[in-house]
Amino acid sequence: MPRRGDNIRKRTDGRWEGRYPVTSADGKKRYLSVYGKSYSEVKEKLTAKMYLLSTRESPAMLAAQISDEMQIYDTGFCVLVEEWLEEIAQSRKYSTYIKYKKLYTCHIQNLFFSDTLSQMSDSHIQIRISALKVSDSTRHSVFAVIRQTLQYAEKQYGYPMPVITGYSLQKRISSVEVMNRTEQTRLIQFLYSDMNISKAGIYLCLFTGLRLGEICALKWADIDQDRGLLHVNRTVQRIESKEGPTKTILLETAPKSDFSKRALPISDTLLSLLKRFRQEGHEYVLQNNKPMEPRTYQNHFKKYLEEIHAPNYNFHILRHTFATNCIDSGMDIKSLSEILGHSNVQITLNRYVHPSMDTKRKYINALSADYGQLCGQA
Repeated sequence: MPRRGDNIRKRTDGRWEGRYPVTSADGKKRYLSVYGKSYSEVKEKLTAKMYLLSTRESPAMLAAQISDEMQIYDTGFCVLVEEWLEEIAQSRKYSTYIKYKKLYTCHIQNLFFSDTLSQMSDSHIQIRISALKVSDSTRHSVFAVIRQTLQYAEKQYGYPMPVITGYSLQKRISSVEVMNRTEQTRLIQFLYSDMNISKAGIYLCLFTGLRLGEICALKWADIDQDRGLLHVNRTVQRIESKEGPTKTILLETAPKSDFSKRALPISDTLLSLLKRFRQEGHEYVLQNNKPMEPRTYQNHFKKYLEEIHAPNYNFHILRHTFATNCIDSGMDIKSLSEILGHSNVQITLNRYVHPSMDTKRKYINALSADYGQLCGQA
């Protein structure tokens, strides 16, 4: 509740807000705000603001001051997004910049093209985003761009950033499929029949959890035969090109995060398998002297699935299946998290570890057997 006469209140986000009236050059009366962590801080700011406004030498100077403070509120939100994108163009990874720019042009620009910064309240953002007919992952990424733009406005112009809450900001954990034991067996048998380097790469992903971009960028120098280690040092992806004769380029970069750059142990079986296909002078594992095109390798995988009459899985199912198999075999979460290249174990638990139906059935059968013994029915 505001204290009588001082127009100061405590907001729901925990901050204190003090409001003061101003009259702009067009004669309209509006309210501006100052913010702080405590009542006393806001009271001091409000007193100083009112003193400055009351001691202006002329109405023109007062109008100019008010105009400057109100200008950011009336700035188009999309104008600020474009300004923020220019700001990060040189400091972020090129692939990240392109991703954010595409989110803006495909979604944000259409949703907020007529909105000013002052309209970007929590409820307004939630309503607009909920209308997007996109995946949860894309919706979360759109929120990330909006949030970072508002943070930019706060840092650059002193605009008080609204608190964005609600279910939409919670990155939803959707269940993902894993290959069952029968499908895994059929795939492994197919890979070993007439084995080649392309099939060996699929086999490697099934038993190490490598991402598609990581296997496509893997070099022979990344495999330490003596120590039995595989080093993940880079990834490759096709992204939009800012300039040049083609619309897209195949970009080889460092892994998606510092944690993704990792060393993981590989079995003697895998080492022996890979050694069969290593040739002198070849730099990359899958394709001689250049990284493999991820879309091409994804198509290879889909053809293999057709051969064994398996569902049309995405390549990432190999990673999900690997993680689930590790958990089922008793691997601790911390070790698995580091092998997968996650920043913390919670990501591993929430996103990639999904008990298989075979595992669930094993526990249910074990429980039934225990009850059967109690009832004398074993």
